[in-house]
Amino acid sequence: MESAGTRNLTMIEPQRLRPLNSRPARRGRYVLHWMQASQRATCNHALEYAIEQANALNLPVVTAFGLTDDYPQANHRHYAFMLEGLAETQANLARRGVQLVVRLGDPAQVAADLAGDAAMVVADRGYLRHQKRWRSQLARKARCPAVMVETDVVVPVDAASTKQEYAARTIRPKLHRLWEQFTVPLGQKRLRRDSLGLRLDGEDLSNIHALLERLQLDPSVMTTKYFTGGLRRARKLLAKFIAGPLGNYATRRNDPSLDIQSHMSPYLHFGQISPLEIALAVGKSAARAECVNTYLEELLVRRELCINFVEYCQQYDSYQAVPGWARATLRQHQRDKRPYLYTPEQIAASATHDPYFNAAMTEMRLTGKMHNYMRMYWGKKIIEWSTTPAKAHRTILSLNNRYFLDGRDPLSYANVAWIFGLHDRPWQNRPIFGSVRYMNAAGLERKFNIDEYVRQMSSLE
Repeated sequence: MESAGTRNLTMIEPQRLRPLNSRPARRGRYVLHWMQASQRATCNHALEYAIEQANALNLPVVTAFGLTDDYPQANHRHYAFMLEGLAETQANLARRGVQLVVRLGDPAQVAADLAGDAAMVVADRGYLRHQKRWRSQLARKARCPAVMVETDVVVPVDAASTKQEYAARTIRPKLHRLWEQFTVPLGQKRLRRDSLGLRLDGEDLSNIHALLERLQLDPSVMTTKYFTGGLRRARKLLAKFIAGPLGNYATRRNDPSLDIQSHMSPYLHFGQISPLEIALAVGKSAARAECVNTYLEELLVRRELCINFVEYCQQYDSYQAVPGWARATLRQHQRDKRPYLYTPEQIAASATHDPYFNAAMTEMRLTGKMHNYMRMYWGKKIIEWSTTPAKAHRTILSLNNRYFLDGRDPLSYANVAWIFGLHDRPWQNRPIFGSVRYMNAAGLERKFNIDEYVRQMSSLE
Protein backbone atom coordinates (compact mmCIF):
# COMPACT_ATOMS: atom_id res chain seq x y z
CA MET A 1 0.00 0.00 0.00
CA GLU A 2 1.17 3.50 -0.78
CA SER A 3 2.48 5.53 2.16
CA ALA A 4 0.09 8.10 3.59
CA GLY A 5 2.72 10.79 3.14
CA THR A 6 3.37 10.28 -0.56
CA ARG A 7 0.17 11.74 -1.95
CA ASN A 8 -2.39 14.25 -0.76
CA LEU A 9 -5.75 14.01 -2.47
CA THR A 10 -7.40 17.41 -2.69
CA MET A 11 -10.06 16.45 -5.22
CA ILE A 12 -12.92 14.01 -4.77
CA GLU A 13 -12.70 11.02 -7.10
CA PRO A 14 -15.59 11.20 -9.60
CA GLN A 15 -16.52 7.57 -8.89
CA ARG A 16 -17.69 8.70 -5.45
CA LEU A 17 -20.22 11.17 -6.87
CA ARG A 18 -23.79 10.49 -7.96
CA PRO A 19 -26.41 13.13 -8.82
CA LEU A 20 -29.66 12.58 -6.91
CA ASN A 21 -31.75 14.89 -9.09
CA SER A 22 -31.45 17.20 -12.08
CA ARG A 23 -32.63 20.46 -10.52
CA PRO A 24 -31.16 23.61 -12.08
CA ALA A 25 -28.66 25.73 -10.16
CA ARG A 26 -30.18 28.46 -8.00
CA ARG A 27 -29.24 31.06 -5.42
CA GLY A 28 -29.19 30.15 -1.75
CA ARG A 29 -27.95 31.15 1.69
CA TYR A 30 -25.63 28.15 2.04
CA VAL A 31 -24.62 24.75 0.72
CA LEU A 32 -26.35 22.07 2.77
CA HIS A 33 -24.28 19.07 3.81
CA TRP A 34 -26.75 16.34 4.83
CA MET A 35 -24.81 14.13 7.22
CA GLN A 36 -26.64 10.93 8.10
CA ALA A 37 -24.45 7.85 7.63
CA SER A 38 -21.00 9.50 7.86
CA GLN A 39 -21.14 11.24 11.23
CA ARG A 40 -17.70 12.88 11.33
CA ALA A 41 -15.89 16.11 10.52
CA THR A 42 -12.65 14.60 9.18
CA CYS A 43 -11.81 12.25 6.31
CA ASN A 44 -15.33 12.80 5.00
CA HIS A 45 -15.54 13.09 1.22
CA ALA A 46 -19.12 14.41 1.35
CA LEU A 47 -18.12 17.25 3.69
CA GLU A 48 -15.04 18.14 1.65
CA TYR A 49 -17.09 18.19 -1.54
CA ALA A 50 -19.66 20.46 0.12
CA ILE A 51 -16.90 22.83 1.21
CA GLU A 52 -15.41 22.80 -2.29
CA GLN A 53 -18.77 23.71 -3.82
CA ALA A 54 -19.48 26.35 -1.17
CA ASN A 55 -16.15 28.03 -1.79
CA ALA A 56 -16.87 28.15 -5.51
CA LEU A 57 -20.24 29.81 -4.77
CA ASN A 58 -18.83 32.05 -2.01
CA LEU A 59 -21.28 30.53 0.47
CA PRO A 60 -21.01 28.91 3.91
CA VAL A 61 -21.76 25.26 4.65
CA VAL A 62 -24.49 24.09 7.02
CA THR A 63 -24.52 20.46 8.10
CA ALA A 64 -27.90 18.86 8.85
CA PHE A 65 -28.68 15.71 10.83
CA GLY A 66 -32.19 14.28 11.19
CA LEU A 67 -32.66 12.60 14.57
CA THR A 68 -35.52 10.13 14.28
CA ASP A 69 -36.54 8.01 17.24
CA ASP A 70 -38.07 5.30 15.04
CA TYR A 71 -34.88 4.19 13.32
CA PRO A 72 -35.45 0.48 12.56
CA GLN A 73 -34.66 -1.65 15.64
CA ALA A 74 -32.53 1.03 17.33
CA ASN A 75 -32.73 1.51 21.10
CA HIS A 76 -31.37 3.53 24.00
CA ARG A 77 -27.92 1.88 23.78
CA HIS A 78 -27.48 2.75 20.11
CA TYR A 79 -28.67 6.34 20.49
CA ALA A 80 -26.48 7.09 23.51
CA PHE A 81 -23.39 5.98 21.59
CA MET A 82 -24.45 7.90 18.49
CA LEU A 83 -25.19 11.13 20.38
CA GLU A 84 -21.83 10.98 22.13
CA GLY A 85 -20.27 10.97 18.69
CA LEU A 86 -22.56 13.68 17.32
CA ALA A 87 -21.73 16.04 20.18
CA GLU A 88 -18.02 15.68 19.39
CA THR A 89 -18.67 16.06 15.67
CA GLN A 90 -20.64 19.26 16.28
CA ALA A 91 -17.62 20.76 18.07
CA ASN A 92 -15.21 19.54 15.38
CA LEU A 93 -17.37 21.01 12.62
CA ALA A 94 -17.60 24.34 14.44
CA ARG A 95 -13.81 24.51 14.49
CA ARG A 96 -13.97 24.28 10.69
CA GLY A 97 -16.61 27.03 10.50
CA VAL A 98 -19.54 24.67 9.87
CA GLN A 99 -22.72 24.75 11.94
CA LEU A 100 -24.24 21.33 12.69
CA VAL A 101 -28.03 21.56 12.96
CA VAL A 102 -29.63 18.51 14.60
CA ARG A 103 -33.40 18.38 14.37
CA LEU A 104 -35.92 15.81 15.53
CA GLY A 105 -37.89 14.26 12.71
CA ASP A 106 -37.74 12.12 9.63
CA PRO A 107 -34.19 12.54 8.27
CA ALA A 108 -35.29 13.16 4.68
CA GLN A 109 -37.81 15.78 5.79
CA VAL A 110 -35.27 17.51 8.05
CA ALA A 111 -32.88 17.72 5.08
CA ALA A 112 -35.64 18.89 2.74
CA ASP A 113 -36.70 21.63 5.16
CA LEU A 114 -33.16 22.99 5.44
CA ALA A 115 -32.70 22.60 1.68
CA GLY A 116 -35.34 25.28 1.23
CA ASP A 117 -32.66 27.95 1.68
CA ALA A 118 -29.81 25.98 0.10
CA ALA A 119 -28.09 26.52 -3.24
CA MET A 120 -27.40 22.79 -3.35
CA VAL A 121 -27.43 19.69 -1.13
CA VAL A 122 -24.55 17.26 -0.68
CA ALA A 123 -25.54 13.95 0.96
CA ASP A 124 -23.50 10.97 2.12
CA ARG A 125 -24.41 7.47 0.94
CA GLY A 126 -26.17 4.70 2.82
CA TYR A 127 -26.74 1.17 1.54
CA LEU A 128 -29.71 -0.10 3.54
CA ARG A 129 -33.28 0.02 2.30
CA HIS A 130 -34.46 2.91 4.45
CA GLN A 131 -31.28 4.90 3.80
CA LYS A 132 -31.86 4.65 0.06
CA ARG A 133 -35.50 5.65 0.55
CA TRP A 134 -34.51 8.77 2.52
CA ARG A 135 -32.18 9.94 -0.23
CA SER A 136 -34.80 9.33 -2.90
CA GLN A 137 -37.30 11.36 -0.87
CA LEU A 138 -34.83 14.21 -0.48
CA ALA A 139 -34.11 14.15 -4.23
CA ARG A 140 -37.81 14.61 -4.98
CA LYS A 141 -38.47 17.27 -2.34
CA ALA A 142 -35.38 19.45 -2.78
CA ARG A 143 -35.78 22.39 -5.17
CA CYS A 144 -32.04 22.68 -5.66
CA PRO A 145 -29.40 20.33 -7.08
CA ALA A 146 -28.63 17.34 -4.85
CA VAL A 147 -25.61 15.06 -5.14
CA MET A 148 -24.57 11.99 -3.13
CA VAL A 149 -20.92 11.44 -2.21
CA GLU A 150 -19.75 8.00 -1.08
CA THR A 151 -17.35 8.11 1.86
CA ASP A 152 -17.90 5.06 4.11
CA VAL A 153 -15.95 2.65 1.91
CA VAL A 154 -12.42 2.80 0.59
CA VAL A 155 -13.31 1.65 -2.94
CA PRO A 156 -16.70 2.96 -4.16
CA VAL A 157 -19.18 0.10 -4.30
CA ASP A 158 -20.19 0.58 -7.93
CA ALA A 159 -16.58 0.98 -9.05
CA ALA A 160 -15.68 -2.37 -7.50
CA SER A 161 -18.62 -4.32 -8.93
CA THR A 162 -22.05 -3.80 -10.47
CA LYS A 163 -23.52 -7.09 -9.22
CA GLN A 164 -23.76 -9.17 -6.07
CA GLU A 165 -20.46 -10.99 -5.61
CA TYR A 166 -20.41 -14.68 -4.81
CA ALA A 167 -17.55 -14.68 -2.29
CA ALA A 168 -14.43 -12.88 -1.13
CA ARG A 169 -12.43 -14.64 -3.83
CA THR A 170 -14.55 -13.05 -6.57
CA ILE A 171 -14.47 -9.47 -5.27
CA ARG A 172 -10.88 -9.48 -3.99
CA PRO A 173 -9.13 -9.05 -7.39
CA LYS A 174 -11.56 -6.28 -8.34
CA LEU A 175 -10.77 -4.39 -5.14
CA HIS A 176 -7.03 -5.00 -5.41
CA ARG A 177 -6.97 -3.39 -8.84
CA LEU A 178 -8.46 -0.20 -7.38
CA TRP A 179 -6.83 0.03 -3.94
CA GLU A 180 -3.94 2.24 -4.96
CA GLN A 181 -6.27 4.66 -6.72
CA PHE A 182 -8.53 5.15 -3.69
CA THR A 183 -6.34 4.45 -0.66
CA VAL A 184 -4.85 7.94 -0.48
CA PRO A 185 -5.21 10.68 2.13
CA LEU A 186 -8.09 13.12 1.83
CA GLY A 187 -6.94 16.70 2.15
CA GLN A 188 -8.98 19.08 4.29
CA LYS A 189 -10.23 22.20 2.55
CA ARG A 190 -10.43 25.57 4.27
CA LEU A 191 -13.94 27.04 4.27
CA ARG A 192 -13.88 30.67 3.16
CA ARG A 193 -17.17 31.69 4.81
CA ASP A 194 -18.39 30.16 8.07
CA SER A 195 -22.01 29.46 8.99
CA LEU A 196 -21.67 29.81 12.75
CA GLY A 197 -23.60 33.08 12.84
CA LEU A 198 -26.64 31.80 10.94
CA ARG A 199 -29.78 31.56 13.11
CA LEU A 200 -31.01 28.01 12.58
CA ASP A 201 -33.04 26.11 15.17
CA GLY A 202 -31.64 22.80 16.32
CA GLU A 203 -31.30 20.47 19.29
CA ASP A 204 -28.86 21.12 22.13
CA LEU A 205 -26.27 18.33 22.28
CA SER A 206 -24.64 19.55 25.48
CA ASN A 207 -26.97 17.38 27.61
CA ILE A 208 -27.24 14.00 25.90
CA HIS A 209 -29.14 12.44 28.81
CA ALA A 210 -31.90 15.05 28.61
CA LEU A 211 -32.18 14.58 24.86
CA LEU A 212 -32.40 10.81 25.22
CA GLU A 213 -35.24 11.23 27.71
CA ARG A 214 -37.24 13.15 25.11
CA LEU A 215 -36.93 10.42 22.49
CA GLN A 216 -39.36 7.52 22.31
CA LEU A 217 -36.76 4.77 22.56
CA ASP A 218 -36.69 1.20 23.79
CA PRO A 219 -35.10 1.62 27.27
CA SER A 220 -34.74 -2.10 28.02
CA VAL A 221 -31.23 -2.39 26.55
CA MET A 222 -28.84 -0.63 28.90
CA THR A 223 -26.15 1.72 27.66
CA THR A 224 -22.69 0.20 27.71
CA LYS A 225 -19.87 1.47 29.88
CA TYR A 226 -17.35 -0.40 27.76
CA PHE A 227 -17.57 1.77 24.64
CA THR A 228 -17.90 5.54 24.32
CA GLY A 229 -18.91 7.11 21.04
CA GLY A 230 -16.88 9.61 19.03
CA LEU A 231 -13.80 10.04 16.86
CA ARG A 232 -11.50 10.81 19.78
CA ARG A 233 -12.21 7.48 21.44
CA ALA A 234 -12.03 5.62 18.12
CA ARG A 235 -8.57 7.05 17.45
CA LYS A 236 -7.35 6.09 20.93
CA LEU A 237 -8.50 2.51 20.44
CA LEU A 238 -6.95 2.40 16.98
CA ALA A 239 -3.61 3.73 18.24
CA LYS A 240 -3.61 1.17 21.06
CA PHE A 241 -4.34 -1.61 18.60
CA ILE A 242 -1.60 -0.57 16.19
CA ALA A 243 0.95 -0.22 19.01
CA GLY A 244 0.35 -3.73 20.33
CA PRO A 245 -2.25 -6.29 19.20
CA LEU A 246 -1.76 -5.64 15.47
CA GLY A 247 1.67 -7.30 15.76
CA ASN A 248 -0.03 -10.63 16.52
CA TYR A 249 -3.09 -10.19 14.35
CA ALA A 250 -2.23 -12.73 11.67
CA THR A 251 -1.79 -15.64 14.06
CA ARG A 252 -3.75 -14.89 17.25
CA ARG A 253 -6.76 -12.75 16.29
CA ASN A 254 -9.21 -15.67 16.53
CA ASP A 255 -8.43 -16.46 20.18
CA PRO A 256 -11.34 -15.05 22.22
CA SER A 257 -9.30 -15.11 25.43
CA LEU A 258 -6.95 -12.48 23.94
CA ASP A 259 -7.84 -8.91 23.03
CA ILE A 260 -6.35 -8.97 19.53
CA GLN A 261 -9.06 -6.71 18.12
CA SER A 262 -9.23 -3.13 16.90
CA HIS A 263 -12.80 -2.57 18.20
CA MET A 264 -13.49 -0.30 15.23
CA SER A 265 -16.81 -1.84 14.17
CA PRO A 266 -19.14 0.36 16.32
CA TYR A 267 -17.32 3.49 15.15
CA LEU A 268 -17.46 2.40 11.52
CA HIS A 269 -21.14 1.59 11.85
CA PHE A 270 -22.01 5.14 12.91
CA GLY A 271 -19.52 6.69 10.49
CA GLN A 272 -17.57 8.21 13.40
CA ILE A 273 -14.27 7.17 11.83
CA SER A 274 -13.46 6.61 8.18
CA PRO A 275 -12.32 3.20 6.90
CA LEU A 276 -9.84 5.15 4.78
CA GLU A 277 -8.27 6.70 7.89
CA ILE A 278 -8.00 3.25 9.49
CA ALA A 279 -6.49 1.69 6.35
CA LEU A 280 -3.86 4.43 6.06
CA ALA A 281 -2.93 4.23 9.73
CA VAL A 282 -2.58 0.44 9.68
CA GLY A 283 -0.80 0.52 6.33
CA LYS A 284 1.99 2.78 7.61
CA SER A 285 2.44 0.92 10.91
CA ALA A 286 5.63 -0.91 11.81
CA ALA A 287 3.81 -4.24 12.23
CA ARG A 288 4.80 -7.25 10.15
CA ALA A 289 3.42 -7.20 6.62
CA GLU A 290 1.57 -10.45 7.29
CA CYS A 291 -0.39 -8.83 10.13
CA VAL A 292 -1.05 -5.61 8.22
CA ASN A 293 -2.30 -7.52 5.19
CA THR A 294 -4.51 -9.77 7.31
CA TYR A 295 -6.18 -6.78 8.94
CA LEU A 296 -6.61 -4.94 5.64
CA GLU A 297 -8.14 -8.07 4.13
CA GLU A 298 -10.87 -7.85 6.77
CA LEU A 299 -11.29 -4.07 6.63
CA LEU A 300 -11.27 -3.73 2.85
CA VAL A 301 -12.20 -7.04 1.26
CA ARG A 302 -14.50 -8.66 3.82
CA ARG A 303 -16.19 -5.42 4.90
CA GLU A 304 -16.76 -4.19 1.36
CA LEU A 305 -18.01 -7.63 0.31
CA CYS A 306 -20.71 -7.22 2.98
CA ILE A 307 -21.63 -3.79 1.65
CA ASN A 308 -21.77 -5.24 -1.87
CA PHE A 309 -24.23 -7.82 -0.51
CA VAL A 310 -26.76 -5.33 0.90
CA GLU A 311 -26.36 -3.01 -2.09
CA TYR A 312 -27.32 -5.67 -4.61
CA CYS A 313 -29.45 -8.13 -2.60
CA GLN A 314 -32.94 -6.70 -2.04
CA GLN A 315 -33.74 -9.35 0.59
CA TYR A 316 -30.58 -8.83 2.65
CA ASP A 317 -32.49 -9.00 5.97
CA SER A 318 -34.52 -12.09 5.06
CA TYR A 319 -33.82 -15.80 5.25
CA GLN A 320 -34.32 -15.76 1.48
CA ALA A 321 -30.93 -14.01 1.20
CA VAL A 322 -29.27 -17.29 2.19
CA PRO A 323 -27.94 -19.09 -0.92
CA GLY A 324 -30.26 -21.65 -2.49
CA TRP A 325 -27.87 -24.55 -1.94
CA ALA A 326 -27.69 -23.77 1.80
CA ARG A 327 -31.46 -23.39 2.24
CA ALA A 328 -31.95 -26.68 0.37
CA THR A 329 -29.55 -28.67 2.56
CA LEU A 330 -30.91 -27.13 5.76
CA ARG A 331 -34.46 -27.94 4.64
CA GLN A 332 -33.47 -31.57 4.02
CA HIS A 333 -32.29 -31.79 7.64
CA GLN A 334 -35.03 -29.68 9.22
CA ARG A 335 -36.62 -32.74 10.87
CA ASP A 336 -33.34 -33.99 12.34
CA LYS A 337 -33.43 -34.45 16.10
CA ARG A 338 -32.09 -31.44 18.03
CA PRO A 339 -30.25 -32.36 21.23
CA TYR A 340 -31.44 -29.09 22.82
CA LEU A 341 -34.12 -26.53 22.03
CA TYR A 342 -34.09 -23.02 23.50
CA THR A 343 -36.43 -20.08 23.21
CA PRO A 344 -35.11 -16.67 22.13
CA GLU A 345 -35.63 -15.50 25.71
CA GLN A 346 -33.48 -18.30 27.13
CA ILE A 347 -30.80 -17.59 24.57
CA ALA A 348 -30.76 -13.86 25.34
CA ALA A 349 -30.50 -14.59 29.08
CA SER A 350 -27.42 -16.83 28.60
CA ALA A 351 -29.53 -19.67 30.00
CA THR A 352 -28.26 -22.61 27.93
CA HIS A 353 -26.23 -25.69 28.86
CA ASP A 354 -23.21 -24.36 26.92
CA PRO A 355 -20.85 -22.18 29.04
CA TYR A 356 -19.01 -20.90 25.95
CA PHE A 357 -22.20 -19.77 24.28
CA ASN A 358 -23.44 -18.22 27.52
CA ALA A 359 -20.18 -16.28 27.87
CA ALA A 360 -20.48 -14.94 24.33
CA MET A 361 -24.11 -13.93 24.89
CA THR A 362 -23.09 -12.19 28.11
CA GLU A 363 -20.39 -10.25 26.29
CA MET A 364 -22.93 -9.20 23.67
CA ARG A 365 -25.63 -8.25 26.16
CA LEU A 366 -23.40 -6.24 28.50
CA THR A 367 -20.76 -4.67 26.27
CA GLY A 368 -22.49 -4.24 22.91
CA LYS A 369 -19.81 -6.29 21.14
CA MET A 370 -18.68 -9.88 20.84
CA HIS A 371 -15.37 -11.39 19.81
CA ASN A 372 -15.53 -12.05 16.06
CA TYR A 373 -14.79 -15.76 16.33
CA MET A 374 -17.42 -16.22 19.02
CA ARG A 375 -19.99 -14.47 16.81
CA MET A 376 -19.64 -17.38 14.39
CA TYR A 377 -19.91 -20.02 17.11
CA TRP A 378 -22.84 -18.17 18.72
CA GLY A 379 -24.82 -18.13 15.48
CA LYS A 380 -24.11 -21.76 14.62
CA LYS A 381 -25.39 -22.88 18.02
CA ILE A 382 -28.66 -21.00 17.56
CA ILE A 383 -29.22 -22.93 14.30
CA GLU A 384 -28.62 -26.15 16.22
CA TRP A 385 -31.04 -25.20 19.02
CA SER A 386 -33.93 -23.87 16.90
CA THR A 387 -36.82 -25.87 15.44
CA THR A 388 -36.29 -24.50 11.92
CA PRO A 389 -33.50 -22.62 10.13
CA ALA A 390 -35.88 -19.73 9.35
CA LYS A 391 -36.68 -19.33 13.06
CA ALA A 392 -32.97 -19.44 13.84
CA HIS A 393 -32.36 -16.66 11.31
CA ARG A 394 -35.03 -14.48 12.90
CA THR A 395 -33.62 -15.07 16.39
CA ILE A 396 -30.03 -14.35 15.39
CA LEU A 397 -30.91 -11.19 13.48
CA SER A 398 -33.18 -9.91 16.23
CA LEU A 399 -30.54 -10.36 18.94
CA ASN A 400 -27.81 -9.02 16.67
CA ASN A 401 -29.73 -5.82 15.96
CA ARG A 402 -30.92 -5.41 19.54
CA TYR A 403 -27.67 -5.72 21.49
CA PHE A 404 -24.76 -5.02 19.17
CA LEU A 405 -23.63 -1.42 18.80
CA ASP A 406 -22.76 -2.34 15.22
CA GLY A 407 -26.08 -4.08 14.60
CA ARG A 408 -28.42 -2.95 11.80
CA ASP A 409 -25.36 -2.67 9.58
CA PRO A 410 -24.42 -4.16 6.19
CA LEU A 411 -21.85 -6.29 7.99
CA SER A 412 -24.48 -7.55 10.41
CA TYR A 413 -26.84 -8.66 7.66
CA ALA A 414 -24.07 -10.32 5.66
CA ASN A 415 -22.50 -11.99 8.71
CA VAL A 416 -25.84 -13.39 9.84
CA ALA A 417 -26.41 -14.79 6.36
CA TRP A 418 -22.84 -16.17 6.41
CA ILE A 419 -23.75 -18.29 9.43
CA PHE A 420 -26.22 -20.02 7.09
CA GLY A 421 -23.81 -20.32 4.12
CA LEU A 422 -23.55 -16.93 2.39
CA HIS A 423 -20.07 -16.29 0.91
CA ASP A 424 -19.12 -19.82 1.98
CA ARG A 425 -19.03 -23.24 0.31
CA PRO A 426 -20.61 -26.63 1.06
CA TRP A 427 -18.81 -28.71 3.69
CA GLN A 428 -19.07 -32.31 4.90
CA ASN A 429 -22.67 -33.41 5.34
CA ARG A 430 -23.86 -33.81 8.96
CA PRO A 431 -27.12 -33.80 10.97
CA ILE A 432 -29.11 -30.55 11.31
CA PHE A 433 -26.61 -28.50 9.25
CA GLY A 434 -26.44 -30.63 6.14
CA SER A 435 -23.48 -29.25 4.17
CA VAL A 436 -23.49 -25.83 5.88
CA ARG A 437 -20.34 -25.19 7.91
CA TYR A 438 -20.54 -26.54 11.48
CA MET A 439 -18.75 -25.43 14.67
CA ASN A 440 -18.60 -27.18 18.02
CA ALA A 441 -17.30 -26.71 21.54
CA ALA A 442 -14.49 -29.22 21.00
CA GLY A 443 -13.01 -26.91 18.37
CA LEU A 444 -12.91 -24.04 20.84
CA GLU A 445 -11.28 -26.25 23.50
CA ARG A 446 -8.69 -27.56 21.05
CA LYS A 447 -7.67 -24.17 19.64
CA PHE A 448 -7.98 -21.71 22.52
CA ASN A 449 -7.93 -21.24 26.27
CA ILE A 450 -11.69 -20.96 26.13
CA ASP A 451 -12.13 -21.30 29.88
CA GLU A 452 -10.19 -18.07 30.31
CA TYR A 453 -12.67 -16.36 27.98
CA VAL A 454 -15.53 -17.69 30.12
CA ARG A 455 -13.82 -16.38 33.24
CA GLN A 456 -13.36 -12.93 31.65
CA MET A 457 -17.00 -12.71 30.65
CA SER A 458 -18.17 -13.91 34.08
CA SER A 459 -16.29 -11.00 35.64
CA LEU A 460 -18.43 -8.53 33.65
CA GLU A 461 -21.59 -9.40 35.58
